[in-house]
Amino acid sequence: MSDYISLQKVLEYVEVLSTEEQDLLVELIQKRRIENRREEIAINARKTLAAFKAGNVKRGNLEQLKADLLDDDE
Repeated sequence: MSDYISLQKVLEYVEVLSTEEQDLLVELIQKRRIENRREEIAINARKTLAAFKAGNVKRGNLEQLKADLLDDDE
């Protein structure tokens, strides 16, 4: 986004919208944030799966993982 609009200016624009338009705007922003978060999760999942397939992850139950972490610290 090359043109910066201050939050205050955005709020001024929103205030002139009707109540229905403001409600719609809130709904659209929420949906976009959810979609963005889903995409972040999907990217992380793909990276994790690739690391798993490459053998770059450790597996085990909680006790095994704790023991492994403690061994790494020493």
